[in-house]
Amino acid sequence: MSHDLSLRSLLSSSLLPASEARVLMAHVLEKHYQLPRSALLSRDEMELSSEAILQWQALQSKRLTGEPIAYLLGKKGFHNIELFVAPGVLIPRPETELLVDIGLQEIERLHRPTTVLDLGTGSGAIALAIANAAPDALVSATEQSSEALGIAKKNTQLLKLETRVQLMQGSWYGALSNDARFDIILSNPPYISNLDPHLSQGDLRFEPISALTDHASGLTCLEAIINGAKDHLNPNGLIAVEHGFDQSDAVVDLMKSAGLSDIQTHLDLAGHHRVASGRNSGG
Repeated sequence: MSHDLSLRSLLSSSLLPASEARVLMAHVLEKHYQLPRSALLSRDEMELSSEAILQWQALQSKRLTGEPIAYLLGKKGFHNIELFVAPGVLIPRPETELLVDIGLQEIERLHRPTTVLDLGTGSGAIALAIANAAPDALVSATEQSSEALGIAKKNTQLLKLETRVQLMQGSWYGALSNDARFDIILSNPPYISNLDPHLSQGDLRFEPISALTDHASGLTCLEAIINGAKDHLNPNGLIAVEHGFDQSDAVVDLMKSAGLSDIQTHLDLAGHHRVASGRNSGG
């Protein structure tokens, strides 16, 4: 009977996909026994305490109802950093690392201390990944949601980046002074149309709706960010925004209308147009 509680038998009897079961079990081992993930193999005969089994069962049942793994673990890896995440923020996506890479390329090109603005920072993912990878960058980040801002603050402290990342509460540029200017503006705003069926599927059901959709066409936040860019970019400054896989043409049109130059589109790893960038040529 006791073997029913061994790691091996608990994993093999799980209703979850094997990869997900292992991720959640590794979390239990780390929390209750300070054991690394490799213990799943090296100690698969080990029997769990009743406390650890209760946690395993709770995690398993929450995941079976669809709750995202990142929320269950309370963390998500993103561009060489680990972020604390909770239901008040969007779970950082691999696609968004493209925005970080574009920002870092520009920082390298400028080859001087650079000012960066992250609009709608959520968990702080973009701002903190930039600050972590570029020690000379001074990063500002805005966020309207006080719950998300609290999570971003926690991540800033956990990563010991408080002196280099300034967090401000407010909607987009509304959190800034009128004369604030930056070398780079980055944003991953809500861009899913309110009619998109994906909002009621998978992980998205559990994420904050206001971080996913603008409750309209999916373009209103992008429009506000792009239209305000020239007022807050230094001469030749760069703005790059993430958008939906089918919004590239519309976003490029918005950038043209806003008077931006050197407009470029960028593909994500899946080959979708995911980011558009432009420059403030007007100075």
